[in-house]
Amino acid sequence: MAVAVICELNPFHNGHRYLLNTARKLTGEAVLAVMSGSFTQRGEVALCSKFGRAKAALKGGADLVAELPAAYAVSCAERFARGGVNTAKMFGCVNYLAFGCEDDDLEILKAAAFAGENPRVNTIIAERMSGGDYYPKAYEYAVRQVYGGSVADVLTKPNNILAVEYIRALKGSNIEPLPIKRVGAEHDSEGTDGIYASASYIRKLLRSGKSAEKLLPYAPGEITYPEKLDRVLIYRLRNMTAEQLRALPEVGEGLENRILSAAREHGTAEEVINCVKTKRYTRSRICRILSCVLLDITEELQNKTAGYARVLGFTSEGEKMLKTCSGRVITSVAKTDGLDADSAELLAADVRATDASALAYEKVKPCGADYLTKIIKPNSAK
Repeated sequence: MAVAVICELNPFHNGHRYLLNTARKLTGEAVLAVMSGSFTQRGEVALCSKFGRAKAALKGGADLVAELPAAYAVSCAERFARGGVNTAKMFGCVNYLAFGCEDDDLEILKAAAFAGENPRVNTIIAERMSGGDYYPKAYEYAVRQVYGGSVADVLTKPNNILAVEYIRALKGSNIEPLPIKRVGAEHDSEGTDGIYASASYIRKLLRSGKSAEKLLPYAPGEITYPEKLDRVLIYRLRNMTAEQLRALPEVGEGLENRILSAAREHGTAEEVINCVKTKRYTRSRICRILSCVLLDITEELQNKTAGYARVLGFTSEGEKMLKTCSGRVITSVAKTDGLDADSAELLAADVRATDASALAYEKVKPCGADYLTKIIKPNSAK
């Protein structure tokens, strides 16, 4: 039996090790990590390779690391959660889904998750959105009006928002949600207590050449710099039509024209983001759209279902878990004959994402890492 954790590990830090080991301690079961690959939900290239992060996870408490398909990894919270849960559900051994959150009261989290089934909540959401609010903010407001502050307050905190989406995605399954309260630094906080720090703060330290040794159980090797992808991104944008951009996730209401206009005037992703973002069109939404531009991930692709589990590495316990997988287990991208059409398209996006990330290092890496990198097994994870 197993407990799943949907994660990014960007990079793998002390808080992640605490989460994995606490999940194991609470359930007494092996740990499946469903991990974002080369790009993350922020719409940014991962700090270091998915293979290095998978190795750190196996050394730090996971037994099996499966890649969350790139199309889901760069999607909104709802699709990110649904994609991760679908991967976890393929493994018949998974009884629990553990997740870190600011508030670990499961009943309150469930109330926030299913408040959208209340017609009064939906009426208020529609009214707020017609006035210019974007959905997450409108949802929070509506829940506050109908259910009160204790339920609505959980929707103001980043990890709680994902927790709510995980709970929704688990509905109807045999997997039980297992909230684990975060320890140490808050999400995106600019500081450390000496042991714990947010992943964003650690990335900032490492990309500015500073040490984060005490915050990481295993220091990453080479790291990426997102701005190195800017010229490729701007080139792609300047050669897209409004119709092509409208085919991407989260684009609509004329947003495509704002993005194209900004790309023709500016030369960096940051300038485009700052030019386009508004209260309704948040920074994170624009970043995800730009990642989809770079990786050619359309709305249609994001709505396809992956019938495979791409395995990056496993321990001896993890190897047993593979036998319970109802989907196609992929341990070699070169050996995928007979994969269904939707899965083949999703897997191709995973490969594109890894090849794109190769351009973000100080020294450009060769493409084809998905074909050339060996699966991480117990002896190499030690």
